[in-house]
Amino acid sequence: MFGKILYIGNNEAHVENKAAPGTNSMDLMNIHVIFENNNQKILGEVTEVDETIIKIRFLGEYRDGKYITGLLRKPLLTSTLRLVNKEEIEEIFGKNNNKNLLIGSSPIYDKMPIYFDINSCLSNHLAFFGNTGSGKSCGVARFIQNIFLNPNLMAYNANLFIFDAYGEYKNAFKNLNQINKYFNYKFITTNKVDEDDEELKIPIYLLNLEDWALLLQVSEHSQIPIIERTIKLCKIFAQNDENAHKYKNHLIAKALLAVLFSNQTTASKKNDIFKIIESCHTDEFDFDTPIQGLGYTRKFSECFEIDSNGYFAESVLINEYVLNHLDDSLETLKEADKAFYNLNDFEKALEFTLISEGFQNNTKIYDDAIILKVRLHSIINSKIANYFNYDKFINIDNFISSLVVKNNAKAQIININLEDVDDVYAKVIVKILSRLFFEFSKKMKVRASVPFHIFLEEAHRYIQKDNDTFLIGYNIFDRIAKEGRKYGILLNIISQRPVELSDTVISQISNFFIFKMTHPLDLAYIQKTLPNISDDVIEKQKSLQPGTCVAFGTAFKIPMLIKMELPNPLPYSTNCDVRSRWSPKTNS
Repeated sequence: MFGKILYIGNNEAHVENKAAPGTNSMDLMNIHVIFENNNQKILGEVTEVDETIIKIRFLGEYRDGKYITGLLRKPLLTSTLRLVNKEEIEEIFGKNNNKNLLIGSSPIYDKMPIYFDINSCLSNHLAFFGNTGSGKSCGVARFIQNIFLNPNLMAYNANLFIFDAYGEYKNAFKNLNQINKYFNYKFITTNKVDEDDEELKIPIYLLNLEDWALLLQVSEHSQIPIIERTIKLCKIFAQNDENAHKYKNHLIAKALLAVLFSNQTTASKKNDIFKIIESCHTDEFDFDTPIQGLGYTRKFSECFEIDSNGYFAESVLINEYVLNHLDDSLETLKEADKAFYNLNDFEKALEFTLISEGFQNNTKIYDDAIILKVRLHSIINSKIANYFNYDKFINIDNFISSLVVKNNAKAQIININLEDVDDVYAKVIVKILSRLFFEFSKKMKVRASVPFHIFLEEAHRYIQKDNDTFLIGYNIFDRIAKEGRKYGILLNIISQRPVELSDTVISQISNFFIFKMTHPLDLAYIQKTLPNISDDVIEKQKSLQPGTCVAFGTAFKIPMLIKMELPNPLPYSTNCDVRSRWSPKTNS
């Protein structure tokens, strides 16, 4: 089979092919071989075979029975060459113990099981790439099922959040409790169907400035301080006490005075004042509010009747009334620590922001603010509002805890179904929840003591090269990719279009499971982005069978072909059975 070594280069050796005539020497493809010389044992992989030459790529070497990636010295031309033995291949494929997890089997070595080190894989970010129909979703489902099927691993404290773009994974994990009575699966959805389903509800008051910027699709830097001001007013008004009420009157009074002492015509002043009262009013400032004069009473609106000289008939009375409600000491009023408010409260606070000094007199800023107002009103009057309709106060710690509890028991898999959510808002929801996980984890006294694994199905919908960094200074997934590991926030991205993903996120991925991919842009992107990936691995990806992947990274000693078992039960990811659906129904 193997003749003498003819050539040794930097990365490969050429060996004489001495296969007997008529035998199929192509069976050697992807087989691993050992170059031996004295105490040196170098591992190689057959990458090309013809009638005369066998090309073998160097991978690493064995020292004291342990495999080490990379070479210090190349094999000698006088080295002997043989096929790898069972013990040597088991050293690469891993063994069944409490540190390892089964991932699949080898399609080359008679279905020999392949394991990976749990910490090396699950303590780092990882990615599943593959075309539609390549077995990617089934592979992810099997990967997760194996975690809970492993008798050596009691994953009771696992927190696996699956952001499910199409509702695929419910069927795959709904029977999790049958594996172990302490395991639980939770399905959170925007479209509740089954009794056990839980509606998606996010407390709107937990959103920070950056979250609101995403939700309202901020497009101008000038809109950021408007939102910041609105959040502040929301938290002050949420106290619903006398000071909060006085502060509202103070803001209205300031806005009215700015109009009253402006250079506008009296008619224009009246128009602007009525607009302010129409949008922001209290018992003290409303059209029908009684204003007490000396021996008489006028309604607030009646004070702005224009006399024959072109002035307000009750200008002295209204000026005095407005000035009495000014109180600059209220400008230092502190925000509530536990501010509860809803979308309608935020809309009202935005109205007060729009009448605040500095906004109504700047046409550009005011126009940008009106855009936010229109977007917010659109959300309030759509089904999106239901996702943020949380009816009581809860802090971030208790909210995160509530997500992982089902019927007073710990849930290990939390499947968040977003199939009914428009892409724009699905991305916002995923980013908001991921940011909350990140903030929660950063506050832990013991760093990374509560790991969160975030599985992003169709990740190219969320981890995009968007303008978040330009507007708010960062993209939450870029931050998690760079900082998440030390806090126990791990990304598991699932995508058929890696070329559309953030370069920063891809650069931080440590382990890859790549199913069949054929698009040249995606293949070129993977090869360009991952400098250690070989041409051979790229070639393997093009012809993989469904359910078979190329796996490589820190959890694997060498890039390897893995055949993954079908998950049991399967996810809802199979193609439509057109033939049976076209056929008329018959009784059998």
